[in-house]
Amino acid sequence: MSADTAPLSKVDSAVSGLSSSPPEKDAAKGHRRASSSAAGVYNVNDLEKEGKELLIAKETQKLNWKLNTSPSTIDDKDALKKFLTTPPVKKIDLHFPLGLEVTARNLKGVTIKDALDAIHKQFKKKADDELDLPVLAGFEWDKEESWTRLKVHQKKEGAPSGGGKKKKNKGGDDDE
Repeated sequence: MSADTAPLSKVDSAVSGLSSSPPEKDAAKGHRRASSSAAGVYNVNDLEKEGKELLIAKETQKLNWKLNTSPSTIDDKDALKKFLTTPPVKKIDLHFPLGLEVTARNLKGVTIKDALDAIHKQFKKKADDELDLPVLAGFEWDKEESWTRLKVHQKKEGAPSGGGKKKKNKGGDDDE
């Protein structure tokens, strides 16, 4: 049993008094990011306290997007990147007429795509004939009803996606 009394050739770090944590990492722990939100992006509750008005991007009214299709099918890709509201907010509730409410969130500011993604998540499993009003008409902000919520407006059909001018009605009651 002379092998037990032989001096160790390798030194165990726990035996020699070394700490098990990596050296000089404590200096980096002192600074922690408060939030990954971008500058100029507000909490909608703070805007309510300050009395700042929300403006909704007008592009949402021109999308003619079906609620049960993916937002990536929209032709106007640039509109999806725009902020849904001005000033941009971290999250906003989207309220449907029948009571359904979805929340769109993005710490860098909720974009139109974020809102459409949140809506699509609720409606992606619905067939076209299950939806009475399958097309997004736009959003409305009513500060009297709720400062932190946008009403979702829907319509029966989208405008023809042919791109050309609409055919004139014989009755003469045109929108254009």
